[in-house]
Amino acid sequence: MADDSSERTEEPTARRLKRARDEGQVARSNELPAAAVMIGAVLMLLSLGGVWFRQLSVYFAAGFRLDRKFLDTPALLPQAFSDQASHAFLMVLPLMLVTMVVAILASGATGGFLFSLEAVMPKFSKLSPIAGLNRMFGANAVVELVKSILKFTLVSVVLLMLMDRHFGALMALGSMNLEPALAISGSLISESVLWLTLSLVLIAMIDAPYQRYSFMKRMRMSKQEIRDEHKDMEGRPEVKAQIRRRQREVATVRMMQKVKDADVIITNPEHFAIALSYDPTADGAPLLLAKGADFVAQRIREEAKNNHIEIFAAPELARALYFTTELDQPIPETLYFAVAQVIAYVFSLAQVTPGVDPMPRPHPKIPESMLFDADGKHLVPGAA
Repeated sequence: MADDSSERTEEPTARRLKRARDEGQVARSNELPAAAVMIGAVLMLLSLGGVWFRQLSVYFAAGFRLDRKFLDTPALLPQAFSDQASHAFLMVLPLMLVTMVVAILASGATGGFLFSLEAVMPKFSKLSPIAGLNRMFGANAVVELVKSILKFTLVSVVLLMLMDRHFGALMALGSMNLEPALAISGSLISESVLWLTLSLVLIAMIDAPYQRYSFMKRMRMSKQEIRDEHKDMEGRPEVKAQIRRRQREVATVRMMQKVKDADVIITNPEHFAIALSYDPTADGAPLLLAKGADFVAQRIREEAKNNHIEIFAAPELARALYFTTELDQPIPETLYFAVAQVIAYVFSLAQVTPGVDPMPRPHPKIPESMLFDADGKHLVPGAA
């Protein structure tokens, strides 16, 4: 069956999500910050509401008591009003700061903190009447309408229940003195705000996951878009170079871990290093566990010293093994004899007893077909 490239059924890739984020498109829930701000305000009211309303009653009462000097000098009234306003502002300042901080933190809870110039740049596509109608009568508009109706209904029900519960207390406020009336009012306001906040929290708990689901659905891609993105990523030279570099790093790490299992390290002695392993009980040829040039060769030699592995300098043999044998492969048959001399010498060093002369150090000869220079070119027979 043919693949419908216009049908977006695949989850978005990391690159697609990053591009959308750069354009200012992230999952956002407007209900979550509102609920968080209300929670912060309620906690402040529950913890400091009694103090605030008592102090507010003092300021309120003081505003209706005027000294004789204000009647004699009306110019002092603005200063008196300014002082009272300053006191009231300082009293509610902690509430303002808490709600502001909570609003900032909650706004980044669903999509993270983001500032994108592309999001604020004017777009002519937004001026399209068709696009405007789609926004007004699309599925998202229907969801927002349902959400608004639900929010209004829930908040209205909560308010009606609270008014019915405290109707008698509300009616009695008019016959009370100022300070007890304000104290009761503060208690009623705190309780009302608490229940209203719980209703908003319920809406936010529904809206935040929905907004995340809706955003990921909008970001979905078709199979063809994923293939095109993969081609674009693979075709970029810097990406290819980064992949190759990472592959080399991983291969080098794995190779260096095998050096400790080697029986001998054959070196150039500075430019090349070859790690060989041989099992006398097996029928196979020696295996090349690791090889490297320059910096990698130096690391192989250092690893060999750390693991007390014999290092044998044989420039021609080291070059021959480096250019003819791959990792984890047996050495070429034409190098059997030369390598056998080196391995026999290394094994003999481990069996030296006092008073017995060790095996003389060999000078392995390399077939002319295996002579290479440092660049991997065959040497002319008889040349160094």
